[in-house]
Amino acid sequence: MKLMKLNRILSLALLLLMGFGTFAQEPLNIWAGTELNKNVRLTPYPAEGNNNIAVIVCPGGSYFWLDRKTEGVGVAEWLQSNGISAFVLEYRVGGVPAFITHYRLVSRGNRFPDMLQDVQRSIQIVRENAEEFGINPDKLGVMGFSAGGHLAGMSGEFFDIDVLSTAGIKSKVSLRPDFIAPIYPVVSFVDHSTHKRSRRGILGEGNSISKVMKDSLSLERHVRADMPPVFLMNCVDDPIVKYRNSELLDSALTAKGVPHKYIQYQTGGHGFGATPDKTTIEAIGWREEFLNWLKSLF
Repeated sequence: MKLMKLNRILSLALLLLMGFGTFAQEPLNIWAGTELNKNVRLTPYPAEGNNNIAVIVCPGGSYFWLDRKTEGVGVAEWLQSNGISAFVLEYRVGGVPAFITHYRLVSRGNRFPDMLQDVQRSIQIVRENAEEFGINPDKLGVMGFSAGGHLAGMSGEFFDIDVLSTAGIKSKVSLRPDFIAPIYPVVSFVDHSTHKRSRRGILGEGNSISKVMKDSLSLERHVRADMPPVFLMNCVDDPIVKYRNSELLDSALTAKGVPHKYIQYQTGGHGFGATPDKTTIEAIGWREEFLNWLKSLF
């Protein structure tokens, strides 16, 4: 009886929280109970109701660190407030020690395909537990910012490259997102516009940054006709990731006939996520554009 009463109290508290604004559930360790001994967190921000559109959010950070606040929590809360359930993924990155010391010359550390493995596992978990999360498993997308935008792109291009099997996992659901949203993304690792820090972050050091691997992970070279619809945005005055990255991806998507919307703003910079006071009035307009684009999809 005491347990039943406690459950009722917790349920009431959850309903009250939903009525008073944004909230997050406890983070999940996506690799708990598997052969892979890693602690990677996925934090749900469920919207009210059931059968919701859902988005896995991948913060940026050059594949060395993660902007958890602006490009993680801030984005998730904005999505949640607009009736979209969000899941912030703290995927594996190289880490600050790897950036400073180059220790991955002698030790593997975190590098590709770890982050692709993390996003595929997240898609699997959310889809297989769609009813519990109150989401529609056929309306699940991946949104990413900067290097996280590159990861969102990989999720849409490499969905049939099953990197979960190396962790002893057989997915019962499709690993193909229903849409992807790379926001001011890193795209190319071969063009002169390459963001070299992100390239080093994902590939490692020295000979690990080979011509083959640079080509293999350049999104513009692996666009496919059967990939999900794409929402793409960037700013010309971006001081971190050159705007040509998004232009390359837009051209490749157009050539393959992939349904997509590309918006290029003249001003706005980089690293602002969904936070108005971190960018221009012009660039923050991407939020409304994205919501309208989703409505047109579903």
